Amino acid sequence: MRKPLLVTLLALLASGCMVGPDYVRPPLDAPTAWRLSEQDARDLANTAWWEQFADPVLNDLVTTALRENKDLMIATARVEEFAGNYGFVRSGLFPQVGASADARRQRDVAAVVLGAGQDNTFNTYNVVLNASWEIDIWGRIRRQTEAARARLLASEEGRRGVILSLVGSVAGAYVNLRDLDRQLEIARATAKSRGESYDLFKLRFEGGLISVLELSQNRSQYEEALATIPPLDKAIAQQENGLSVLLGRNPGPIEIGR
Repeated sequence: MRKPLLVTLLALLASGCMVGPDYVRPPLDAPTAWRLSEQDARDLANTAWWEQFADPVLNDLVTTALRENKDLMIATARVEEFAGNYGFVRSGLFPQVGASADARRQRDVAAVVLGAGQDNTFNTYNVVLNASWEIDIWGRIRRQTEAARARLLASEEGRRGVILSLVGSVAGAYVNLRDLDRQLEIARATAKSRGESYDLFKLRFEGGLISVLELSQNRSQYEEALATIPPLDKAIAQQENGLSVLLGRNPGPIEIGR
């Protein structure tokens, strides 16, 4: 009776030490090749593509965002954290070596008290070396190392993704802001032109050269031109606030050399 029970207990202990088989990636329905090779895509992603616009303002904005953006700081800190954890876990695969040493200076007090002779002073030195190595029989440390490495690679890719998204968002916000500025410039010029035209129409109306209907139509055109300005001002303020957040600043105006 004891022998079957012992065999059962040993089997349970062995199963408890198991950490699972090697991971096998399931088959995926994916194309055999991409439009760009992996190296070409990596080179393209790692280039400072925004510098192709030769816009010093855009270059400064991207540089500031890469230095001050809070999300990128968090992603960078996460990479550093997982890198340290990976190094710590991986060290368990190797022998742990330690050493300690001490030195002492001693005096033979008994010889002096009993008058046995001259003062006998001597030095002692002690050096201790120790080494330990946990044999990874069940693969526990190796599994932990694989998991730590996977987390490190994921954090690095996450940081790279944050950089790509951040630079794209900054460049897009800057282009939109430039476009809105241009629209506002045109709207103000149009309103000014319509205002001057309305002043002339008023003089012609006072001289009896045009009817009140013509004056009203011209006034409506002038007011329509004025009405396009506030929405553009609001859109510019919103765009500036969003870009400020990307730059790691409080929401506010952005100087882009208007």
